[in-house]
Amino acid sequence: MKNLQSTTMLHNGVKMPWLGLGVFKVEEGQELINAVKTAIKHGYRSVDTAAIYGNEVGVGQGIREAVKETGIAREDLFITSKVWNSELGYASTIAAYEESLTKLGLDYLDLYLIHWPVAGKYKEAWRALETLYKEGRVKAIGVSNFQIHHLEDLMKDAEIKPMVNQVEYHPRLTQKELSDFCRKQDIQLEAWSPLMAGQLLDNTDLQEIADKYGKSIAQVILRWDLQNGVITIPKSTKEHRIAENSTVFDFELTADDMKRIDSLNQNHRVGPDPDNFDF
Repeated sequence: MKNLQSTTMLHNGVKMPWLGLGVFKVEEGQELINAVKTAIKHGYRSVDTAAIYGNEVGVGQGIREAVKETGIAREDLFITSKVWNSELGYASTIAAYEESLTKLGLDYLDLYLIHWPVAGKYKEAWRALETLYKEGRVKAIGVSNFQIHHLEDLMKDAEIKPMVNQVEYHPRLTQKELSDFCRKQDIQLEAWSPLMAGQLLDNTDLQEIADKYGKSIAQVILRWDLQNGVITIPKSTKEHRIAENSTVFDFELTADDMKRIDSLNQNHRVGPDPDNFDF
């Protein structure tokens, strides 16, 4: 983990950047396009979107403009999207993948995820992802918001094990059991809402640690993610924040600092509960 181009290897041999740009709740338009371009120019190589975000067109435009202006090859970027709950079926998931590609203006995705574990639907969707993967149309496949029991249920019938599980993960929700399970199964954990929607940015414990390193609380949290072996995708549209979020490769938290951050856990979610959602 030396810089923004540093990667981890998924269990199928595909390399995925440790840090990427998230675009949840960023609407279509120039702000989104600029955010994607700014991130890539600052060295980011990974962008995470989803069909339900309604912004794949702008993400795709930002990618194309950045590629044109920087000369970075598409193959050096890692683009993720996700299939929404209403499309979870074999044929409908494949159709959703095609639609995401069309909106993004890409020939393939690096990672495609099932967005939520909708009971009775995610196995058919997973079969579709396996087909896309076997056909070489997507580089890696995975899930999002899956708990241990969802993963165990999925893997009972799956031919291919998920490569990634993207979940809500931050110092108030450390997901220790899930993290241990994924590590044992060689499923890469990825954090969404790593900064807890900004709710941790005035935490006194984190501020003390940040002061010690001359860093911001956001940088300390993102570094904690990385040292826990968790990929992280902070969201921002502001250039100074995009740059700041990426400056986490020039310091290392001590074991005591890591434990202190772990101790902030309250099993508190800012997003929906994967065992109790109705959408």
